[in-house]
Amino acid sequence: MPTVSVGRDRLFKALGCSYSVEEFEDLCFKFGIELDDVTTEKAIIRKEKHLDEEEQSEDEEVIYKIEVPANRYDLLCLEGLAQALRVFNGVDTIPAYKVASISKESMLKMHVKPETSEVRPFVVCAVLRGVTFDEARYNSFIDLQDRLHQNICRKRTLVAIGTHDLDTITGPFTYEALPPTAINFVPLKQTKNFRADELMGFYKSDLKLKKFLHIIENSPVFPVIYDSERTVLSLPPIINGAHSAITLKTKNVLIECTATDLRKANIVLNTMVTMFSGYCERKFEVEPVEVIYGDGKSYITPDLSLYELVVPLSYITSIIGVSLPAHEVARLLNKMQLHAKHSV
Repeated sequence: MPTVSVGRDRLFKALGCSYSVEEFEDLCFKFGIELDDVTTEKAIIRKEKHLDEEEQSEDEEVIYKIEVPANRYDLLCLEGLAQALRVFNGVDTIPAYKVASISKESMLKMHVKPETSEVRPFVVCAVLRGVTFDEARYNSFIDLQDRLHQNICRKRTLVAIGTHDLDTITGPFTYEALPPTAINFVPLKQTKNFRADELMGFYKSDLKLKKFLHIIENSPVFPVIYDSERTVLSLPPIINGAHSAITLKTKNVLIECTATDLRKANIVLNTMVTMFSGYCERKFEVEPVEVIYGDGKSYITPDLSLYELVVPLSYITSIIGVSLPAHEVARLLNKMQLHAKHSV
């Protein structure tokens, strides 16, 4: 199971309650996760560098390492953990996420060129408007992308996430596939302009990015996203452009997920926007983007609609091995953020 590291004090503040280690272990057990370790940032660094342990000082931030189920992508960040536990404890009701109601004409557009089918055929997008970042939120936003990349995205082979400061770029956007010699831009955390084929060589010595080069380096065309002024937003699944990098001052965020698996791309996009729409000016509201393919078909993403399942009570009780009345099953499902009611 994946392990998520979160600061104890920030988690308790988000939960609106403090716990002893034993009390928090009990809460985790009841919910279905596990407190795996209690450590500090400095202790983690010392362990990674194989240094001797030192006595913990009082000013060190306490870190909780929590094991979460592999299919609960919403629990891979503090925001999702805190929300799930608050609903479980009855502090909050289940959030009502919604897609902003705007006309198709007003929506940002992402045009997909047919050549992308040769390398990475799908893209889904959304916008978070009026976001307020601080350092902790910003770091959590970046960390969630990394955890999703390692998990459902299968190390970016299935899905790659790009996030951009929308106020630095101009729509409509295009998702293309071009020969690497035809792509030039300044990548994230760099100041020099690179051709895409040069970047492949440059990143072979990069401990983090070299692991992803194999995904596209032998392809005759590389996927690339441009804005209307031909500014490169990203070279997925490798690196974003420096021009549209998000910062603590970013207010409007464009999220794009390119993919070889459309279903997983939609799950990843939905996870990103639902976890951080709580920091938007209009809480839990997400702005849609129209994705238009070369064959004329268009899709509006994200899709945050609910779907309904009708399940016999006998089936549920046979699966869990416990006989419970319908109203109690519905109550427990709601505690786990699943809208449920007894159908008469």
